[in-house]
Amino acid sequence: MEKIDPRKYGHIVFFTGAGMSAESGVPTYRGRGGVWSHYRWEEFACQEAFDGDPEKVLKFHELRRAAVLACQPHAGHAAIAALEKRHPRVTVVTQNIDGMHQRAGSVQVIELHGSLWRVRCQQDGVAEDIGEKYRSYRCASCGNWLRPDIVWFGDMLDQGVMAAAVAAIRSCDLFVSIGTSGVVYPAAGFPSFAKGNGARCLEINPEANEMSSLYDEALRAPAGEVLPELFS
Repeated sequence: MEKIDPRKYGHIVFFTGAGMSAESGVPTYRGRGGVWSHYRWEEFACQEAFDGDPEKVLKFHELRRAAVLACQPHAGHAAIAALEKRHPRVTVVTQNIDGMHQRAGSVQVIELHGSLWRVRCQQDGVAEDIGEKYRSYRCASCGNWLRPDIVWFGDMLDQGVMAAAVAAIRSCDLFVSIGTSGVVYPAAGFPSFAKGNGARCLEINPEANEMSSLYDEALRAPAGEVLPELFS
């Protein structure tokens, strides 16, 4: 494996998906053995479910929070965080909601699908809430139910978050996709956005997928093994 000299790049973007977190033991949502093979998302992960029984939905997400907190960031997360500390411009764009990048020390993180560690009040906005249990199920100011600040089935992606992600990718000269097939739009367009800026595009994923042909090169190994070596 040829090492990458980060000094040759002005802006490095890491785009991470479920495979990145799965290496830490975080259960995926889709696929074999995923959360939605055991639970019906219609009961736990859409606005209609929350409106019908908010306490049931919140208790389910507390189980998810506990499962994530039982896992730790791996060496790949740590390698990205370490690179951010010594490089002037590193951005993480992630599909994951588990906060693993931040726990490893990354700061410049754009979360496309929200976060397990925030809640949202329809009237008073978003607030951080970290722990196995929520501090409260209801807003202290207005008494409304607090909804997990996550993009559920049927939700639109936050346009401000998406704009920030696209702007970062369009300005990078090294784009590294990790643990995601990226087959669903808008993520499917990310490699093309990067290439529009002349960026080098690298895929890190143990298995190839239908988007792999868009990348200049691929490393078929786990991120926890590859990243520490690649950027050491």
